Amino acid sequence: MRERLDVLRERNFLFFLIAKIMVTLAAEMVSVAVGMQVYALTGDLLALGLVGLAQFAPFVLLILPAGQVADRKERSRIITFCFALQGLASAALLAITLSDLRQVGLIYAVLVLLGCARAFMMPASQAVLINLVSAPRFAQAVALHSSSFHMAVIAGPVLGGVVYLGGPHAVYIASTILFASAVVLMSRVRSGVRHLDGQETARGAGAVFEGLRFVFSRPVVLGAVSLDLFAVLFGGAVALLPAMATDVLQVDAAGLGLLRAAPAVGAALAAVALVWRPIQRHVGRWMFGGVALFGASMVMFGLSTSLPLAMLALALSGAGDMVSVYVRQILVQHETPDAIRGRVSAVNSVFIGASNQLGDFESGVAARLLGLVPAVVFGGFATLAVTATWMRLFPTLARIDVFPHLSRPAEEASRQDGTPS
Repeated sequence: MRERLDVLRERNFLFFLIAKIMVTLAAEMVSVAVGMQVYALTGDLLALGLVGLAQFAPFVLLILPAGQVADRKERSRIITFCFALQGLASAALLAITLSDLRQVGLIYAVLVLLGCARAFMMPASQAVLINLVSAPRFAQAVALHSSSFHMAVIAGPVLGGVVYLGGPHAVYIASTILFASAVVLMSRVRSGVRHLDGQETARGAGAVFEGLRFVFSRPVVLGAVSLDLFAVLFGGAVALLPAMATDVLQVDAAGLGLLRAAPAVGAALAAVALVWRPIQRHVGRWMFGGVALFGASMVMFGLSTSLPLAMLALALSGAGDMVSVYVRQILVQHETPDAIRGRVSAVNSVFIGASNQLGDFESGVAARLLGLVPAVVFGGFATLAVTATWMRLFPTLARIDVFPHLSRPAEEASRQDGTPS
């Protein structure tokens, strides 16, 4: 058991991990408060979708340049700055609430600031992990990072829902403190300074798109990241949870917190299982199977009329998503040279951001057109259709048996021994 946690002896990884847990708790609490506050002010399903769009618009504009910054500057410093910017946004939401300004446009403006912070944070955070641990411990770090992240996602919404009972200002006070604490801790992390060589620097603006060129030149990488994009774009229903909680399941803010936490419960359990029993064979099947489970679970959630059944469905969706994320992250990080890892992570972040924030907007539009429950059910079936389609479009990805970086040493040893691989 102790060997499974050896990665925690890596000081930079440990500090990074604790800081990310704090920020995730704070971000989830803010998300619950903003959703409840916007829905209380407007009563409009489309307004919930606009919460996602307000964060996605600046994100998609800045994410590719942010990837280049992650390859030029020390990634830990970028992350520290982004944590501080999110803390500033939380403090701004607190000021808006205490001033009793009931204009939802002000909240959207702060969400734009959050979108800017996340645009620079995501590629740096994804690219930095492999720089904080020794190579043999990377898969262990991925699983432990994911499990810790999802445990924070479990606690964050529940804590946010409970604290929200005292008013949204209470949530914003707590989240601002957490962001500030994470800034202090992250400032002690060192990841190394990234330097572009002369050839890359000479390309100027063209270097920004190096990550895109790399992703589209690697079918395995393209298939993995685009699968997540379209699956979650159609199947995700996070933006509709306040409406589902209020109108269908008839629960209060604490119930909404439980719903928000349920996917992370499933994801955390799956991540813990992956720490102890990493996936070693049938990698492609596991990834597609995880996405299929996510889609089927969202159909089940859409048809749920009780809180326990809805929580079970969401927990299963989180478990399926965790398996897919685990496989995708290891594939992408090991297939990418470190010199462009920030820019490739930026492209991956575009796909993730589009599937989440743009998916929230899609959910709001679908709910407006189809109705709340039909929109959720339709999204689940759409995810299943995407899974089947991607297995045909990327057959090599579906047939991967072991991670490529694990198969290479065996192939090299075979060649040295003179035996066929």
